[in-house]
Parts: sequence; structure tokens; C-alpha cells
Amino acid sequence: MSDAAQPTAAEVRAAAEAVKTAIDRHLGAVESRSGDDDPAVYEAFNQLAAAAETYDELLYDRYDEVTPFEIPSAEEALPPYAGPEEPNAVSVLIRRDYAVSEPQRLLAHAQRIEEADDESPEASGTVHGALGLLFGEYEPDEIASRHKEFGLEEGDSTLWVTASDEIPDPGEWLEAPFEQVDPETVVCRFDVSAVFDDDDGDDESDDDIEAVLAPDEELEPLDADR
Repeated sequence: MSDAAQPTAAEVRAAAEAVKTAIDRHLGAVESRSGDDDPAVYEAFNQLAAAAETYDELLYDRYDEVTPFEIPSAEEALPPYAGPEEPNAVSVLIRRDYAVSEPQRLLAHAQRIEEADDESPEASGTVHGALGLLFGEYEPDEIASRHKEFGLEEGDSTLWVTASDEIPDPGEWLEAPFEQVDPETVVCRFDVSAVFDDDDGDDESDDDIEAVLAPDEELEPLDADR
């Protein structure tokens, strides 16, 4: 950022005062809240988050310094659970991201799949075709455990457990399996990401697992080596 565009010292100071005011407002809302889902606390939280973010940005632009605070975004939190009190069914939604780090290794594996199966489609000559062969031949968990062997590099992954009153009818959601997930029915989620590595420098694993629970839910300790 150029010097002309930098915030003034007075603007940074004003942003700091806004954070102090927002902290007092948030504490007051917490002290006088009417229940776990008091909208006044939610509003005060958002105001504090916005004020802290503004101050952090101005502080960095002016002085090249940052604050030690990290406000969880809406995407990182779960809303209050509003699903069945005693679920009769659950859905488990899993996403795993991979980078195709070694296309030739992937293509070679796809070629071997074709050679071992006469009925396998001739698709090993392209990366997208090879991916189709790979995921058609192996279970997702096996691919996750052998991803380097297949020329893939792990990215982030997440697992969501959602609750419902009854299991859907066969074939009901197959055309759009991920479009109607209600966050309020998520019992818990497990995120695996390299972004958590900075939280604990002593962790020897490549990725850390963060368990996110719907409010008022409890969970047994999670084995990060699973």
C-alpha cells in the first residue's frame, strides 16, 4: 500500500477505541443475556468481530503489525442444533480435496486398471478419465491412505454428521446429494486441514483434526491418527 493510501494514526486510534467499546458492549450483552440463543449477544459478537477486523487491517496498513486475536467466521461455526432430539437416521457427508501432483503416475495406475479388466472403459489416456477409473476401482478410504502412490496430494477434508427423523426413500436425493444440507441439523463435523498446523507446533502429524460441535453437544476425544 502506498504512503498516500495508508490510514492515519488517528484512524488507527479511533479503530482501537471502537474495539474497546465493542468489548464493553459484548460483555454487557453476555452479563444480561436471557438465554443461550439471546440475539443481543449474537449481535454484539458480530459487532465486536467487525470492529476487531477493522482495527487489525488498519494497524497492519499503518504500522505493519497484527493483533493476536482470531475471530471465527460464520463458515467456521455451527448454528444452534435444531434437528430431532432423538434422531432416527443420520447422513454422513464427506469431502476430500486432492491435487493431481503427478499426472503420469496417475495415468500409469489407470493403465494398469484397464489392462487387468477387459470390461474397463478405455479412459486412461486423460487425467479426468484416469480419475474416473481410479475412483471406480478403489474405495475412497483406500485412495485416502494411498494417495501419494496414485500421484495425488491431499488438501483439506471435512466430514459432517447430520440428523433426521427418517432415512430418505431410495433414490430420492441422488440427483442433487449436496444441495439441501441444513446446517441446523449438523450434529458435529470433523475438519482436517494444514491451516491447523500453526495452532500446535509440537504436533508431528501432517494434518491436524478439528472437531466442531453444534452448540450444547458433547463428544468423546478424537483420535487424530484415525
